[in-house]
Amino acid sequence: MPAVTREGNAAAVVFKAACPQCRGRFELAAGALRLAIGASDRTTFYSFTCPDCGSAVRKPAGERIVELLTGGGVRTLRLHSTA
Repeated sequence: MPAVTREGNAAAVVFKAACPQCRGRFELAAGALRLAIGASDRTTFYSFTCPDCGSAVRKPAGERIVELLTGGGVRTLRLHSTA
């Protein structure tokens, strides 16, 4: 779920996240996340690098998460089927 913070006069969207490797909890700016939208639930996910341990994290993204991330300015990659 995104949280809004104030930086100067502008509002910046940050997202709360957690790392399954080190169990760290933190907030990430939209630029630290990537969203991939595929043809199915299995191929729709978001990813980021844990700022605490450096692990690459990939988590599934349902409809609500996709809405929140795209609305918050996260870069999105649309995956196309080759079939």
